[in-house]
Amino acid sequence: MSATIRQLEIFNAVVESGQVTKAAKNLFLTQSAVSLALSEMENQLGGPLFDRSGRCLELNDRGRYFLPLSREILDKLEDLNSLMNEKDGQFAGSLNLVASSTIGNYVLPYLITAFRSMHPDVHFNMLVYNTKTAEKLIVDRAVDLGFVEGEVNNEQVVVKNWFQDELVLISRPQNDTNSAILCDVKTDLKKFKWVMRESGSGTAQIFKSKLGKHVTDLNVVMELGHTEAIKKAVEAGAGIGCLSKLTVCRAINRGWLQQIPLLGVDTKRQLSVIIHKNKAKTRLIHEFLDFCFLLSECSEGRSCLSSPEDFQHLVLEFTSKE
Repeated sequence: MSATIRQLEIFNAVVESGQVTKAAKNLFLTQSAVSLALSEMENQLGGPLFDRSGRCLELNDRGRYFLPLSREILDKLEDLNSLMNEKDGQFAGSLNLVASSTIGNYVLPYLITAFRSMHPDVHFNMLVYNTKTAEKLIVDRAVDLGFVEGEVNNEQVVVKNWFQDELVLISRPQNDTNSAILCDVKTDLKKFKWVMRESGSGTAQIFKSKLGKHVTDLNVVMELGHTEAIKKAVEAGAGIGCLSKLTVCRAINRGWLQQIPLLGVDTKRQLSVIIHKNKAKTRLIHEFLDFCFLLSECSEGRSCLSSPEDFQHLVLEFTSKE
């Protein structure tokens, strides 16, 4: 007898919760039913998948090998259900997205709002992580689509260029407007105290690759895991930062932060959409991707994508007509 779809679902639920009791609660099953399903599946597969320590279950080497295979089967089944249930002109379903910090906090909320105004039966779940984690979630097939600002090189992932962003240097506003700060990449980087994103973020990755040897031995006084934390630290005078223009344009326009011209280097970067190479593209995925790329290709949409404040006005104007 082969493992059943229900057994695969139970196996994945136990992996996610780490306990039979919690998995049973999440699946609305009895604890004995979950334990029996696991035991039967392990017998069918020729051995244990977990190391057991009291109530806790940890995947062993066989379980770690089996996990991505089981997830792939369940993903394909979900794709099949979605494909078979779609009707002409109607989009209903759920999209699971992951986005790196800049895109997830400053771009996608507006895109999702505009898309749902046209397709109100579509539900979105979005996770916000750095590029490295977003790539792993795509490889593990834990989400449908990813939107990232860093480099992705895994052979299991298809990368599509979306639109360009720019990294800018920011400082606390200067009281003397006549003493403008400039930063020459060849001579001035080591003069400043730096507040940086954590290792693994797309912003930190691109900053280091763009500036190359010039980033060696910088005086980094803080490494913070969130863009807003960096903005607040810079505003308080802790040092200067390097962030996406998407994230700071509003603060610069309102005088809360000051942009420092960076001479001698091009700081533009490519934002990308990523998807697992074996992911079946449902009509809903096609429709949402077409919507995202249409905005990045038309002049009005492209200018608004580059300025979340302008994009917010565009979305509000658009949705008010619905």
